[in-house]
Amino acid sequence: MAPLSSPQKNNPKRQRLKQSIRSLIEFRGASELDQNQFQSTARKLYDGPAGAVLYLASKLSLHDPLVGRILKTRRFDVTEFRNILDIGAGAGQILGHLLRETHPEARLVACDLSHQMLKRARTRMGSPRPDYLSADLTCLPFQDESFDCVTCGWVLEYLTDPRHGLSEIHRVLQPGGSLFLMATEDRLSGMLNSATWKCKTYNRIELQQAFEETGLPWKEQHWFTPIHQFLKLGGIIVEATKPLEAAEDLTVDAVSTTTQS
Repeated sequence: MAPLSSPQKNNPKRQRLKQSIRSLIEFRGASELDQNQFQSTARKLYDGPAGAVLYLASKLSLHDPLVGRILKTRRFDVTEFRNILDIGAGAGQILGHLLRETHPEARLVACDLSHQMLKRARTRMGSPRPDYLSADLTCLPFQDESFDCVTCGWVLEYLTDPRHGLSEIHRVLQPGGSLFLMATEDRLSGMLNSATWKCKTYNRIELQQAFEETGLPWKEQHWFTPIHQFLKLGGIIVEATKPLEAAEDLTVDAVSTTTQS
């Protein structure tokens, strides 16, 4: 099991250098646009040619097979779940593996902000098993505690505040339910990814704090391979669990207070 966190060295010079590099490379819209504009940019991107080649890109980058290996080797065991929501399912990077690795009677719901990506996923999967639904991560059209598992691959990067999406995931998860999430980290490879896919990046320590504030403490950090872990590549891959007894002071209130102020 990878350590849940590591001390972050307070090196002002390094932080200034990192910030300078980010300002040159990263997609600026993540900080300059409001949430509606940011989502509109993402929808147009994935409805278009970029979305059409995303599945191939995930194969070439090895993200697709490496995600599959995590599930196949049960480092994140999906065989125990019976109601699974895959958020951002359009490219099938997780959905295809869920079809193979989950119990055949498990309910699979695939949602994506892009209608076009969902059409591509339906064609690519070639299976009647998943239910496909266009949905916004910040306002999921499901009742409370509808799922015992949520998977979410490279979607949180399209939110100006990750807590809005994490709060919704917390709401639809059953107590004791699990979240498997992947996000782009604020390292050089992540910054280049941000410029290509018009998304933001996350600092690992800050994102862990956002999870905790929304009642989804990290259970384990995953890495694609030991080489990825050694070189700190592959982004943030975490497993979180909704406590059986949810805390009363969740971030929904905190986010509202922040927004009002």
